[in-house]
Amino acid sequence: MKHLLKMLDLSHEEICEILNLADQLKYEQKHNIEHKYLKGKTLGLIFEKASTRTRVSFEVGMYQLGGLPIFLSANDMQIGRGEPVQDTARVLSRYLDGIMIRTFKQSEVEDLAKYGSIPIINGLTDFCHPCQILADLMTIREYKGKLAGQKMAFIGDGNNMMNSLIVGALKMEMSISVACPEGYEPDPLVLEFAKGFGDKFEMVREPKKAVVGADVVITDVWASMGQEGEAEKRKKAFAGYCIDEELMSYAKPDAIVQHCLPAHRGEEISANVFEAHAAEIFDEAENRLHAQKAVIVKCLTDK
Repeated sequence: MKHLLKMLDLSHEEICEILNLADQLKYEQKHNIEHKYLKGKTLGLIFEKASTRTRVSFEVGMYQLGGLPIFLSANDMQIGRGEPVQDTARVLSRYLDGIMIRTFKQSEVEDLAKYGSIPIINGLTDFCHPCQILADLMTIREYKGKLAGQKMAFIGDGNNMMNSLIVGALKMEMSISVACPEGYEPDPLVLEFAKGFGDKFEMVREPKKAVVGADVVITDVWASMGQEGEAEKRKKAFAGYCIDEELMSYAKPDAIVQHCLPAHRGEEISANVFEAHAAEIFDEAENRLHAQKAVIVKCLTDK
């Protein structure tokens, strides 16, 4: 696997390989078994969007793998002062073994891969969030024992999370129902992809309809980073889209809940539902570390 640019690029087999390796690395870490697969390797971490989980998990993960993470704030780089991305890609390719970038435009990630000569890992863009979705799939498999045949429901905005969850779920033989208000649909490229899966995909306006019979219910904030100015408008648009106890009653009794965090209790998820499913949500957050370590190993080695 050369890069991780978006979920659309991954095959079913590649996702399985990443998840299996993530399970192995998690086991080894929990049992104090060293796995210095990346000794002597360097990973540049470019952040044009701030983060808690992405930065800490990538830095810790690279350290545990024996490599060196290098934090690169856009404010401290020439790319933040207008240097073309193709020039940054060609320069950093001569210093580093790989790059993780968390930014706004998907095209910036794609250009790094196009003009550079080292692996590029997408830590998040406005279009997709592949590292988070791999952690979600890992967590669902841990709790449910399998992915194939499970029903996922996503309630909220057609953002990078919804885009990537649709692709990830369908590629792993799950069904997925998403509920979003008019005007907040997922990307047309993702909807076109989902057409090939028939009734395995459903987009509705009514959250209750999406959640019926769900094995896992997922949500995200209504106003993502960069959309803070739309917060009040979005609160009105997403009225009735809160995952609360009443909505969860339509899911299976043993349904789990996932949230990529940070969570706004009382908006996209009620405080009671969040706390009732906190174990699953924070297992999901922990699995960012293990899933991303697997991605780094797959990209930077032949393992």
